[in-house]
Amino acid sequence: MGNVDSKLNFRKAVIQLTTKTQPVEATDHAFWDQFWADTATTVQDVFALVPAAEIRAVREESPSNLATLCYKAVEKLVQGADSGCPSEKERQIVLNCIRLLTRILPYIFEDADWRGFFWSTVPGAGDDDDDGARPLAESLLLAVSDLLFCPDFTVQSHKRTAEDIQSIDSCEYIWEAGVGFAQSPPLNYTHDLNRTELLKLLLTCFSEAMYLPPSADNILNPWVTFFCATDNRHALPLFTSLLNVVCAYDAVGYGIPYNHLMFSDYREVLVEHAVQVLIVTLEHEAGPAAPVGPDNLFVNYLSRIHREEDFSFILKGLARLMTNPLIQTYLPNSAKKIRFHQELLVLFWKLCDFNKKFLFFVLKSSDVLDVLVPILFYLNDARADQSRVGLVHIGVFILLLLSGERNFGVRLNKPYSVRVPMDIPVFTGTHADLLIVIFHKIITSGHQRLQPLFDCLLTIVVNVSPYLKSLSMVAANKLLHLLEAFSTNWFLFSASQNHHLVFFLLEVFNNLIQYQFDGNCNLVYAIIRKRNIFHQLANLSSDPATIHKVERDDVLSKSNHIVLVTYTWNGSMVSKGLSCCLVPVAIDKLTEKAQVSEDGTMVCLQHMTIDQNVHSPQHTPSPQHTPSPQSLAVLSWKSKLPLQTIMRLLQVLVPQVEKICIDKGLTDESEILKFLQHGTLVGLLPVPHPILIRKYQANAGTAMWFRTYMWGVIYLRNVDPPIWYDTDVRLFEIQRI
Repeated sequence: MGNVDSKLNFRKAVIQLTTKTQPVEATDHAFWDQFWADTATTVQDVFALVPAAEIRAVREESPSNLATLCYKAVEKLVQGADSGCPSEKERQIVLNCIRLLTRILPYIFEDADWRGFFWSTVPGAGDDDDDGARPLAESLLLAVSDLLFCPDFTVQSHKRTAEDIQSIDSCEYIWEAGVGFAQSPPLNYTHDLNRTELLKLLLTCFSEAMYLPPSADNILNPWVTFFCATDNRHALPLFTSLLNVVCAYDAVGYGIPYNHLMFSDYREVLVEHAVQVLIVTLEHEAGPAAPVGPDNLFVNYLSRIHREEDFSFILKGLARLMTNPLIQTYLPNSAKKIRFHQELLVLFWKLCDFNKKFLFFVLKSSDVLDVLVPILFYLNDARADQSRVGLVHIGVFILLLLSGERNFGVRLNKPYSVRVPMDIPVFTGTHADLLIVIFHKIITSGHQRLQPLFDCLLTIVVNVSPYLKSLSMVAANKLLHLLEAFSTNWFLFSASQNHHLVFFLLEVFNNLIQYQFDGNCNLVYAIIRKRNIFHQLANLSSDPATIHKVERDDVLSKSNHIVLVTYTWNGSMVSKGLSCCLVPVAIDKLTEKAQVSEDGTMVCLQHMTIDQNVHSPQHTPSPQHTPSPQSLAVLSWKSKLPLQTIMRLLQVLVPQVEKICIDKGLTDESEILKFLQHGTLVGLLPVPHPILIRKYQANAGTAMWFRTYMWGVIYLRNVDPPIWYDTDVRLFEIQRI
């Protein structure tokens, strides 16, 4: 009964607040204490008992009462942080204030006139307080930070007597062993629950970014900026706590079947919110257009991690969690499956982007494959699902970043033996084969909104191709199938950029022939079998009539799945009946080109275009015919098709293969493969072209895409309680489906 009475009293207080037309004085403690002192409500209760319509009504009709409610709730948090919450009643008051602010803040942010409220000081407040001049937002963030290291509330007390929260060294209270901390404190589910509630409030504070329209301008989030600056004395231990809690988490534990159905795992909820807070606080703009502001200490700490044992701890932890959804058991649904893999991918991206030593560590051994396989699993699993287009984008972006480094291509040569359940053709080969087979699957049977990623996928294959020692027959045929599809007239002429895909594939073949001919007899055989594709490309018609016919007749293109009609990015995510539309940028903005010199170093090529280092024109239009602009464009890129190496290979090998087939009466392709395996083209091919690597390059457009994607994921993942549901979010579009 007590809990029912508590809810009833809380609801009565909310009704009083919404019906009062006159301002209630801040000194009316009896009225304001109804919201936190005499109640024991859960966060779900607060969301149910404080309806959105009533918050908006108070905001519009009694703004001073809403302002006082926020100020008084923050005041209670500050008092709790100062006192250290020694009693159970004080802890309950703090929790009630946390829940109330988590409920109200989104409605403050959605109104542009209110957005500056938390960054103002409250008149007459804090006269006896050193923090009197602080804006309300700063007082709130510092109180939350203190409370995250409050003995017996969120951390284990080290002393029998009450500790002074203002004098403790929070570096001794880091939540989990790992980076920079050796002791693993005992698990305490109450502390985990309290930490989670505080992290929910932190996320809500940071979510002001959701209520601003998307913009390529680098606008610093003032909440994140202050929280990650030197004013926050707990910045280092909190960053370390969040990182260690995430990377140390083992969802499977001892592996007892169905244990996740019998016991609540409070640590999982904490880990999920920890990784969300981490990826939001690690937002950092670099480059000349970056806004000027205080250093982000979280980014600073992450970029300075350098010990190999720390890198190993982080990589093993992330790989273990990313692999979790792939786990197969004999008993269906007997092992716990985590659902925050999208946040883990963003965290992995930020680690590689901000800490190049970590990136090089990842690529130094085959451990990178422990990350690659789950990413490829996600890509394949999500390829046809419109609700997970954003997941495919982040996975492809990570692979693009990794592919800019030589070691990634080298690591792909490791045989692929651990069979992960995927609906792909059976093959015996390497991780490179797996990558190519899945990329082929995305292109040929993925959702149409993934079409703008085709050039990104092929860029990755181009980057790794000089290092692939032996493609399987399955992967070789997939590459030839893509070239066949992309080199048809209807596809080539249906959009001005489509020919780039053919250039990418030809570059892949040239790299493999020039640098890895000896081990790639399967590819050479596939090229010989499909040689008509290359002959058709060499004799491609560029007359206006042919081009006009393709432009006019779009029936064929609509009937075939491999269509690329636009390069406008339009990713999306849908979950729980909602869709958040994202707008990223194109490949030429994503990459810069680097040439690998003979000593293995890379030289940036700032102005090289996709079609450079290719060849002399094959056809020149006759002066008496004036070609159309489309025809001129086709002539321009057709003359640069890098076909010389492949044509020379065909010129040399086709007669030899035909001769041995006739002489020996061969019909078995294994004999032909054996012949090709021992063949050589030394001295017969053109001089090898320089290896060209397209490395990921950060820019404002991709930064905006990541921000939008990250907040879209966080919006959709926080449904209990639904913190931002039905608020006027402007960063992305919400579609109910």
